[in-house]
Amino acid sequence: MSDTLRSRAKADRRQAMLDAAAHLFAERGFARVSLEDLGAAVGVSGPAVYRHFAGKQAVLGALLVEVSEGLASGGRSVVDAAGSDEDALAALIAFHVDFALANSDVIRVQDRDLDSLTDTDRHDVRALQRAYVELWVDVLSRLTPSAERAVLRTRAHATFGLINSTPHSGSTRGSSQAQTRAILERMAAAALRA
Repeated sequence: MSDTLRSRAKADRRQAMLDAAAHLFAERGFARVSLEDLGAAVGVSGPAVYRHFAGKQAVLGALLVEVSEGLASGGRSVVDAAGSDEDALAALIAFHVDFALANSDVIRVQDRDLDSLTDTDRHDVRALQRAYVELWVDVLSRLTPSAERAVLRTRAHATFGLINSTPHSGSTRGSSQAQTRAILERMAAAALRA
């Protein structure tokens, strides 16, 4: 196997472990999942997890830090690609709704197990989340320059709460994902303009 294929296989296995961890931590809680559970979920022994992570807490840290990095960089890309601030706001809403619908397990883990992170990982997650919020506040402040940033920050946080509640509400029961997406986008846009 070439180094490139080996590296790709290692990266794929690591990602599979993160995906399995998100599901298991969301389902049972961080404290109730063992490394053996995590390994079994991806078809390896518990000790094999150590080839990728220093331990279970490192798995949680990688999961939440990498998701926060993805939101911050993805949000920045969305804003940079937008033709106007109105377009940027609509694109940010769509981006976050897509994230919430695709990452319900991660949202549940973040809500419940953030305090299980190391101090360093928790600091990194919070810093990345603050940067993501400020990205939204910057766009909102250009659209409503008379509004105080603190008010706009409250609107952004309320919108995240609305969108991120979907994993807890069985968002697609009785409706299609497209219907859920449309409802969330309309409600988010209204909340940001309140």
